[in-house]
This record gives sequence, C-alpha cells and structure tokens, in this order.
Amino acid sequence: MTGRFRRLSLRSRLALLSAVAVAVAVAAVAGVSWFVLKQQLEQQRDTTLTNVRPTDETVVDLLRSCGAGMRTGPSQYTFQIITTTGAICTTPGKSPVEVDSEDLAVSLDRGPVLHDGRAKNGQEMRIATSASNVQGVYAVSIAQPLSDIDKPLNKLAIALALTAGIGVLGAATAGLGIARAGLRPVDRLTDTVEHIARTEDLAVRIPVDGEDEIARLSRSFNSMTAALASSRDRQQQLIADAGHELRTPLTSLRTNIDLLVRSEETGRAIPPEDRKALLASVKAQMTELAALIGDLQELSRPDSAADGGPVQVIALHEAAGRAVERARLRGAGLTFAVRLDPWFVRAEPAALERALVNLLDNAVKFSPPGGTVEVTLTGGELTVRDHGPGIPADELPHVFDRFWRSPSARSLPGSGLGLSIVARTIRQAGGEVSLAPAEHGGAVASVRLPGAATAPPVL
Repeated sequence: MTGRFRRLSLRSRLALLSAVAVAVAVAAVAGVSWFVLKQQLEQQRDTTLTNVRPTDETVVDLLRSCGAGMRTGPSQYTFQIITTTGAICTTPGKSPVEVDSEDLAVSLDRGPVLHDGRAKNGQEMRIATSASNVQGVYAVSIAQPLSDIDKPLNKLAIALALTAGIGVLGAATAGLGIARAGLRPVDRLTDTVEHIARTEDLAVRIPVDGEDEIARLSRSFNSMTAALASSRDRQQQLIADAGHELRTPLTSLRTNIDLLVRSEETGRAIPPEDRKALLASVKAQMTELAALIGDLQELSRPDSAADGGPVQVIALHEAAGRAVERARLRGAGLTFAVRLDPWFVRAEPAALERALVNLLDNAVKFSPPGGTVEVTLTGGELTVRDHGPGIPADELPHVFDRFWRSPSARSLPGSGLGLSIVARTIRQAGGEVSLAPAEHGGAVASVRLPGAATAPPVL
C-alpha cells in the first residue's frame, strides 16, 4: 500500500490526503453528532416515561376493562398494570409487555424502574415501572417502542453518510484543484530544471512572485544557477588564461629543444657557451612550467579550507621565518630586515606557508639589486615592503586577480597567480590582505590574521 502511494504523483497524493483528512473529520463529527443526539433522545424519552404516569382513575378504568376486546389506541405509549393477584392488564389495542423480575421487584419506597423489554408481538420496548397506590394494583408500567427513536436515528445516520460521501468527493475534487494551482510554480521550476539539464543554459531564471516557500525555493534556485554560471565562467576563464600562460614557456621550450635536436641530427655542434646557455634556458622554462602547474593545482581546489588539509594552530612568526629563509636563496644580494613578534593563528599549514613564500617572492622579484626587503610581524599584522618601482594607482584594483601582470612585470618570470593564491589563502583563514604603494617608493603588502600572541593550551 505504501509503495503504491509513493508511485502516485504529488497532485494525486495531495488530493488523496485531502479526501482522507476530510473523510476522517466528517466521520468524527458525524459520529459524535449521532452519538450525542442518541443520548439526548434516550434521556428525553426516559424522562418522559418517568414523568408521564397515569392517574388513579385511568388505572381503575384499565383494571375494569382488563380482558375486554382489543381496540386500537391512539397513544404512542402502552400502559400496563400488574394486579396484586398477578394478573396483567394492558391498554386495549396494545400488545402486552413481558414482565420481568425488575417489574416485580418495584415497591413504594423506590422510584420508577427503567429497563428494556419486549412486547408479546416481538417489538422492542423501553419500560418504566412504578408502584401503585390503587387498591388491588401492584405496579404500573409505561412502555414506548425503541423504534420511535431508532428509526429517526437510522435515517439521520443515512443522511450523515450521504453528506460525508458528498463532502469527501468534494474535498477530493477541491484538493486536486488546489494541488494543481499550488504546484503550478513547482511545474515551472521543474520545466526550468529540465531545460537546464537538456541545454546546459545556466542563464535561465525562474520568475519569483510573493514571499512563500515556493518563492524562496525559486530564489534559491536562481542563486544556485547564477553561482554555477559564475563558476563555469571562472573555470573557462581559468582554462583560457592557463592556456595562454602555458603557451609562452612551451613555445620557448620547444624552440630550444628543436635547436638541440637539429644540432644532433645535422652533426653541427653548438658552441659550448651557447649550449650551456640553451640548457640553462630549458631548465628555467621547465622550472617555470612546474611552478605554473603547481599554482593551477592550488587554484583548482574548492574555496573552502575544510576541503584542503587540516586546519591547525600555527606559529605565524615561525612560518614567516621559514619563508624569509627561502626568499634569501632566491634573492641573492638583497638585504632582509626582519622583525617577527610571536603570533599564533589557525590555518592550513602548507597553504599558509606557500602564501607567505609567494608574498616574499613578489617582493624579491621587484626589488632592485642590493635592495632591502623589510619583513615585520607585530600585533598580528605581517608587512612585507620592497623598494622597487612601486605600483601605479590604476593597477592596484587588479593586483590580486588571476593571471594579471602589470606591463612592467611581463618581462619578469612568473605566471601572475602568486598574489591571487595569497589572497585566497588569507581569506580562507579569516584574514585580510592588501597591497599599496609605500612612502619613498616601493610597495608594501599587509596581511592581517586573527589570532593571539600566546599559543592556546593543548587539550
């Protein structure tokens, strides 16, 4: 049964659930109404039977007519007396009511005794028996057919059942109509999803009306498709930019290798100095390609620190010190003025150290020969300053863009991804990074990461 229900469409399920809900409600109301009415009618009947007592004159007349011929009586009640001799006299025209032990046990000090009984003709009766003050009469019974109440109640039950059936059918019809109207926005959403799945057109948007749940779902879907479109555009741009950046070193590398191959094939040796320079160029191009591929792998990771390595408490001053030592190897002849106060942060160790190395490599690359690179960490802010040509104001908004390189740096080695990786890593760690012109020339990069001057206790 559950499997069949699940195979129904959402509209059919809503209509069925509406019909079932209305059926249960109508059945409950009808049942309670019928039961309450039955109780009230029976209570009213019993009250009437106990209050409607024949006068002594009526009892005497009934006693005198006992055994007379049968006549049709207009009353709905059957009066019956039990004489002291045990004889039973019944209203003429009425079928005698069977006398049971409750009728015989009545006495003057007790009120009327109510019970169900049966007439001689088999009719079910409700009987009220009380003691009598008339000489020669032991008890007086007043009886009314149970059908006087049962028939109206049965008719009422049929009417309630018909009303409930009509109500259920109406509820099912209304539920189906409401389901169709309510699910119309869902139909539009479904059509849009199917269109996107079929055409991969992420520019499609769903019209949003109102503030209900469907409108919220539509807005969320529009936000999701917009994010997907933006992600796809970024991926396509990354692929295009990566292809452009890879083309230059690959072309140069292929040219150099072609020269070496042609030299071997023709037997014309390349002068030793030229061959040495050629091999050095090949090595440098291979190094540049390896660095570019590493940068692309870093940028291909999701923008969430949880998707990379584990986040740990890191001594930022120690990571910066290691990055400075690596920068010294790349910046032979440069002077490094370093001041690193203790500062502990939470970040991914490998990613953070790579970002610091990129930041220092950028300063080394733009520093003039014999220049000074100032590295300072104080109060949780790390600054790296070089004394190079600086950054024009119109280029500042683009320094952290992927593959962006200023015109003055296009002749220098690099892929234009270093500062982009720095910005990404710092933001993942909850910090901020900026690059600005420094006083008296050069540029200064600032990194601010939340943390503390002392290491947290180890739990």
